[in-house]
Amino acid sequence: MERIEALKQIAFEKKGFDGFLITDEANMLYFTGFPGASSLLIPKKGEGIIYVYGVNYEQAKAEGKGFNVKLVKRGENLMAKIAAQVKAFKTKKLALDTLSFENYRNLVKRLRGETRLKMQNKLVWELRRVKDEKELELMRKAAELTGEGMKVAYEVVRPGVREYEVAAEIEYTMRRKGSWGTAFETIVASGVRSAFPHGGCTDRKIREGDLVVVDIGATYQYFRSDMTRTLAAGKPSAKQKKIYEIVRLAQEKAFQALKPKAKARSIDAVAREVIEKAGCGEYFVHGLGHGVGLEVHEPPTLNQESKDRLIVGNVVTIEPGVYIVGFGGIRVEDTVLVRKRGAEKLTKGPYMLETKR
Repeated sequence: MERIEALKQIAFEKKGFDGFLITDEANMLYFTGFPGASSLLIPKKGEGIIYVYGVNYEQAKAEGKGFNVKLVKRGENLMAKIAAQVKAFKTKKLALDTLSFENYRNLVKRLRGETRLKMQNKLVWELRRVKDEKELELMRKAAELTGEGMKVAYEVVRPGVREYEVAAEIEYTMRRKGSWGTAFETIVASGVRSAFPHGGCTDRKIREGDLVVVDIGATYQYFRSDMTRTLAAGKPSAKQKKIYEIVRLAQEKAFQALKPKAKARSIDAVAREVIEKAGCGEYFVHGLGHGVGLEVHEPPTLNQESKDRLIVGNVVTIEPGVYIVGFGGIRVEDTVLVRKRGAEKLTKGPYMLETKR
């Protein structure tokens, strides 16, 4: 309920709203701790209301503590139900996090001009982008489980093994050790496919001398982690070693530059400068990183266009990469916490190009 009170402080006391409708799945999870709600209506005074369909009703009553749980029956119009409650609360100014055009039009029609609506998802992100100690505890656990999965990658990546076999061993280990699931679709991209930043995972057999980009994440109590290492199947070539060291240096320089009040685009520039000076600038084709939490991509964004500034409690990825079509790609990534002084790597594990033989 502390999160609800914090949102009320920002939205109601500072911004003058007297109601907040939450419909984004991750936002509802953030405020209720329950993953199956359809909508959450927060009034200025009184108990928040979780709207839920029958398939999740009993779970909502059991897990949605501190909220009034209302069943949405088959065939009922959810927006009509919410509009009736908004009127009952005598809400004059309702904030929204996100809403489809059709639902927005439906809600406006039923409120008949009695309530003003305004999108205010940025107010939710003011809270979500700063992780408290409880959230950090869960994220450290997710990072630990991710590290366990990466250890397995170093053990199983070898010529003759298929990409999906590597992914299966990694995911099994993370699950067996306590992960609630993967944070995203596991990437095991080998050979020329390693030059595709989001190369996914296929039935391709890893070959001698291949670069293999392994990008994985575990989830623990809904919080996520993100980690990438690049491995060589067999003895790495001189060129592979050289590019790996460039990427590794770029990541370390960016990590050292992480601190409160730093401009996110400046951190991107630190890593990009290292790669550009090495003559590989054209092959760094994405931003340096992104926030992580209940979702694997959250604010703040670390790229050349970002207007974000880092603050204490941000959890972000640092993931420079070099991708050369026809040769392969190399990426090194960790999930990192911005602290009062510097930063802390939540994901831990070896920085090695060579695998166990």
